Amino acid sequence: MKKYKIIKLKSFNNDTGRLVPVDFDKEIQIKIKRIFYIFGKKNSIRGDHAHKKCYQIFFPIRGSVNLTFTDGSKKKTIKLNPKKNIAVLIYNLVWCKLKFLNTDSIVMVGCDRKYEFDDYIEEYSDFLKVVKKK
Repeated sequence: MKKYKIIKLKSFNNDTGRLVPVDFDKEIQIKIKRIFYIFGKKNSIRGDHAHKKCYQIFFPIRGSVNLTFTDGSKKKTIKLNPKKNIAVLIYNLVWCKLKFLNTDSIVMVGCDRKYEFDDYIEEYSDFLKVVKKK
């Protein structure tokens, strides 16, 4: 399944803290048109849908979150934690959900499209029908 990309982020540490810069031309080759933050209580599930066209990149900001995704045949889970210095780019037509492992977890999501209600696939059975046609 090559419907995702793990992006290793640089990190610069010193006595006053840590800086994690993100270069959208080199590291992340999509044009970000929308950003939002997701906050979740411990063990809550967020997302749990797919997009017909939209690509999303997930940046862990605080705490730990399991990002689970599937193309309809293969399934993968990646643990997001800011200490790992990674972001995960999820392509379109991938079902994904987040499970928050800590009460104080925050994930920032960047999208290559503005919000479009019709871009969402909210039922897994509908998602399987769409990917079967492709």
